[in-house]
Amino acid sequence: MIPYPHIDPVIVRIGPLAVRWYGMMYLLGFTSSYLLVRYQIKKTGLNFGRDFVDSLYSYLILGLLIGARLGYVVFYDLPEYIGNPLEIFALWHGGMSFHGGLIGSVVAGIFFCKKTKIDFWQVADLVIVTAPIGLGFGRLGNFINGELYGRVTDVPWAMVFPSGGPLPRHPSQLYEFFLEGVILFTVLWILKNKGFRTGVLSSFFLILYGIFRFAVEFFREPDVQLGYIFGPFTMGQLLSSSMIGAGMVILFLRRNR
Repeated sequence: MIPYPHIDPVIVRIGPLAVRWYGMMYLLGFTSSYLLVRYQIKKTGLNFGRDFVDSLYSYLILGLLIGARLGYVVFYDLPEYIGNPLEIFALWHGGMSFHGGLIGSVVAGIFFCKKTKIDFWQVADLVIVTAPIGLGFGRLGNFINGELYGRVTDVPWAMVFPSGGPLPRHPSQLYEFFLEGVILFTVLWILKNKGFRTGVLSSFFLILYGIFRFAVEFFREPDVQLGYIFGPFTMGQLLSSSMIGAGMVILFLRRNR
């Protein structure tokens, strides 16, 4: 068993304000994605205009945050929020869904591209290859917070998480960091220069993320308010299966245009 590092979730306090590692991970993810998209545009010589990336990310960040919160409300704890609707706005209590954030970002991206008359799939491919960086940072934030930990296990690298009881568990946040962050980014960054039709990279992201997340869910403790759905499967696996299906449909349609 490996000792859990017990990193203080708060980096620094300034009076009543606290700068937390989880929020810093969001900032690092957005900043890295922003800079890499600018790099891709400059390298490929795309002429999107001076303020294109700034405007795009203002839409994407807003869509992601709203979608992530509403996704958690709808997918993971709807009865609780129906009974306490004001809790929807209590972001400091936690509760964000990746799948909801993805939907929110896609909706915001479609709206932005229609407004600017730019091809959605071209923009989506530029952004999606950078998304795993934010995912990876987010999982590190989960690990520091000691949340979204894994199921009880006896593997040598198991850890006892502060809020997970006395038994050792899988550090599933680190599994997701490696698969959804490091591996997925490496694969997509290599494939981006292979000359695929627009939209194909986005389909690869949906399929690969869905596969990785589906697999890791077997090691991750299910949400206590939901437990298992459809036998041994979790809500995360149900949503990830939908991602895989959507990715395969997009791949088929875009490759056969």
